[in-house]
Amino acid sequence: MIRALIVLVSLLPALAWAQAWPGKPVRMVVPFAPGGVTDNTARLVAVKIQEAVGQPVLVENRPGAGGIVATEHVARSAPDGYTILMASAAPQTLLQFLQKTGYDGLRDFAPVTLVNTFPIVLMVHPSVPAHSVKELIALARAQPGKLNFAGAGGLTQFAGEIFKYMAGIDMVYIPYKGGAPAAAAAAAGDVQVTFANYSDALVHMKSGRLRPLGMTSARRFPQSPEVPTIAEAALPGYQVDSWNGLLYPAGTPAEIVNRVAAAVQQGFKDPELRRRMEEMGTTPVGDAPAEFRAFVQAETEKWGRFVKQSGIKVEQ
Repeated sequence: MIRALIVLVSLLPALAWAQAWPGKPVRMVVPFAPGGVTDNTARLVAVKIQEAVGQPVLVENRPGAGGIVATEHVARSAPDGYTILMASAAPQTLLQFLQKTGYDGLRDFAPVTLVNTFPIVLMVHPSVPAHSVKELIALARAQPGKLNFAGAGGLTQFAGEIFKYMAGIDMVYIPYKGGAPAAAAAAAGDVQVTFANYSDALVHMKSGRLRPLGMTSARRFPQSPEVPTIAEAALPGYQVDSWNGLLYPAGTPAEIVNRVAAAVQQGFKDPELRRRMEEMGTTPVGDAPAEFRAFVQAETEKWGRFVKQSGIKVEQ
């Protein structure tokens, strides 16, 4: 009884401090340059958090090393509720198995909520004589090493490397500094194949400058139901999901974590916000901190096993 009282008394200052939060603007750090899906997601969500907590939420872009720079910065920030990460799949769960990152994607963070998910699209230039995933695989097998594919490192390259591994084919990876430039290069015919985030792919799909063959998701994407998944088209079990989610540094008080999660969940009740998220090719989620932690852990374990088994390398 006495021990329990001592613990309670020791927690009172922290509880009072958390209840007083926020007393100043909150920084939302984005691992990539302005204009991409992660940045656009951050700016939409920041408004809703700001409305809920009564302090400005300022978006800060810290691009570099495929997202590692910003992710490591937040991991090392004070757990006081004033620095939050709009995380992305690759730097959070994948890259730590491929290079030194200076952080553990799960242990060094306090998950808040999964904000959205979105697929990557396998597309080819119209000059490529393949109108399905099976035809592309057959073409690559007939011409080993002759086809190339564009990506921006991280998950877009990883999607291509997994595709090669599972299909037993050889395609040459051509790196670009961003998803939009990679998709544009494929649309211009500079490369033959690309794996691009749906938001980067959409304009080229609509214009006909690139032919979509498959989605990397487990199910067909509602915004483009006519495009099959790679798994159903040719490679059962193939799945690469991209996502954004909010994470605080480990040790951030649970009261603050829960308050921000609730703000996002409440924000997603706004039909206009959901419409804008869906228009840019994402599916809004807004789950609880415990659910997001389980999601990040499962993704981390999955990619860790795959990298070890396959020996895949991903460039940054």
